[in-house]
Amino acid sequence: MTIANRLKDFIDGKGISYDTVAHHRTSTSRQSAIAAHVPGSIMAKSVVVHHELGYTLAVVPSTHRIELGRLQDVMDKRLGLASEDEVISLFDDCDTGAIPPIGAAYDVPVIVDESLGDAADIYFEGGDHRTLVHVSGKDFRSLTMGAYQASFSHPAY
Repeated sequence: MTIANRLKDFIDGKGISYDTVAHHRTSTSRQSAIAAHVPGSIMAKSVVVHHELGYTLAVVPSTHRIELGRLQDVMDKRLGLASEDEVISLFDDCDTGAIPPIGAAYDVPVIVDESLGDAADIYFEGGDHRTLVHVSGKDFRSLTMGAYQASFSHPAY
């Protein structure tokens, strides 16, 4: 696949430069970071949560786990993890589990964990399990402009 069409169109439309990093097929963001020789702390992992008003994309480093209770407090909403079918309906040009953190390309609001805030570079899934997208931290912040920033994760390892 390489990079999902909606994601590519959105990034190109913003005039942001990026490169892609190919790697062998993986199942998780953490595995993708390892396969692509990228520090997990700058590999953005996307988790889709649902609430009474719709969906939100929660973005954390691949080395972190979301604290759902903390995220609920921050968002002041009762949350649950979106089902695979819900995720497929929102990100229909992406492989299951390879969701890019650029919710604006899919009309999904985003909340970014503060631990990604000052990274000089960010990598993320491009929509399949074999391609990462690499942008500068500044460009990532531009692509996620309007996203709420908060602390809602902890290191998993």
